[in-house]
Order: sequence, then C-alpha cells, then structure tokens
Amino acid sequence: MFPGFGTVLNVVAVVAGSAAGLLVGHRLPQRTRDVVTDALGLVTLLIAAISAAAVLDAGFAAEVGDSATVLIVLGALLIGGIAGSLLRIEARLEDVGSGLQRRLSRDGDGDSRRRFVEGFVSTSLLFCVGPLTILGSLSDGMGLGYDQLALKATMDGFAAVAFAASFGWGVMASALAVAVVQGLLTLVGVVAGSLLGDAYVAAITATGGLLLVGVALRLLRMKPLPVGDLLPALIVAPLLVSIVAAIRS
Repeated sequence: MFPGFGTVLNVVAVVAGSAAGLLVGHRLPQRTRDVVTDALGLVTLLIAAISAAAVLDAGFAAEVGDSATVLIVLGALLIGGIAGSLLRIEARLEDVGSGLQRRLSRDGDGDSRRRFVEGFVSTSLLFCVGPLTILGSLSDGMGLGYDQLALKATMDGFAAVAFAASFGWGVMASALAVAVVQGLLTLVGVVAGSLLGDAYVAAITATGGLLLVGVALRLLRMKPLPVGDLLPALIVAPLLVSIVAAIRS
C-alpha cells in the first residue's frame, strides 16, 4: 500500500462511525449518552496511563539519564503550554469548530453550537493525541506497514459512534483534523526515515499520555483543561531529548 493509506483508513472509520452515531443518536436518552461519554472518558484515562508509562522506558533513560526523563516531560509541558497559550491554539481550535458548525449545521442556537464545538475539539484531540497516532503515522510513512493505524482506525470508529450520538456533527468534522495531523506525521516519517530513535518516541508518547489525561478530564466533565494549548509540548519533548543527550555526551 502507499504511504498514508493508514490515515485514509482512519478518516473513513471516523466518518462511518460518526454517521452511524448520528443515525441512532436521537433514539438514545440523554442519560444514556452521558454514560457512554463517561465510559469513554474512563477508557481514555486508561490509555493515558499506559502512554505516560513510557517515561520509564529503558532506552529513554539510557539516552538522557534516569533522573531526567520526568524533567523532560515536565519541561515539554511547561514550554509547550506557554507557547500554545501565546499562540491561542485552544481558542483557534474552537474558532475552527464554530466556523464549521455555521457551514455544516442549519441549527444555529447556542446549545447546538456548544455541542458541535465540544464534539469537534474533544474528538480531534482524542483522535490526534496518543502513541498510536504518532507511532502509527511514522511507521506508515517509513514504509513499515499500517497495522498500528488500522488498529487505531477500529478504535476511533467505535468511539465516533458513541461521541456522535452525544455531540452530533462535530465528531464527523474531526475527520479533517485526523487527515491533517496524521498526514503531516506520515510525511515526517517519509522524510525522517528511521532516524527517530526510541528515546524520542518515548518522550513524545509519555507527553502525549499526559495530554490524554486532560482530554479524559474534559470528557468526565471534571475540569476543562486547555489541552489544545499544550499540543506544542509534543514538538518540544524530542527537542529537549536532543539537548540533554548532547550535554551528557
């Protein structure tokens, strides 16, 4: 298959799952939708914990030192969060969601707009932040196969059914974010080849796991963390690994 096939598969799964959720969504009471969203929030917490555990990766520790792994993740979140807040990434994501809502939805009342934006932002972050997004896209770009993205597509498709039943059209719109983010990561994989070491992947995965905690807290309606503003941390993390590794050498 061609590089990027896994992303195409993922986008199709999100669109198909969202369509199924929209078809059955009006038949489900609000209480059932809330339970489904809470369940997805709990599973997101589980995935986040597994991802964050990459901070204990042996290759990561060997590259930067045992005591530096947590500090690198902390530094990535702090620096990335400051950069993201200055760039107003969270607000821009919400603006994109509002713009799409006006174009795709005929219902312009405030509650519909809020649900569209929340569905677009939450599912875009959920589908685009995590180890399978990064590792799967890079592997696909490097010609190592699309197996990881096929697994992610299956998970995202089922999740889209539940999310679309709760949030509506915004979930289907998140397929655009999946296409852009995973497409760019696949391109990075094509260019970088096998140059990205295990320590860099572990740093990105651990940082992404903590971002997923923020997504889970939003889904559980516990605290609306501005996870979008923290997204630059995924770029800062491997840069810090390079700096620390250079200092140690």
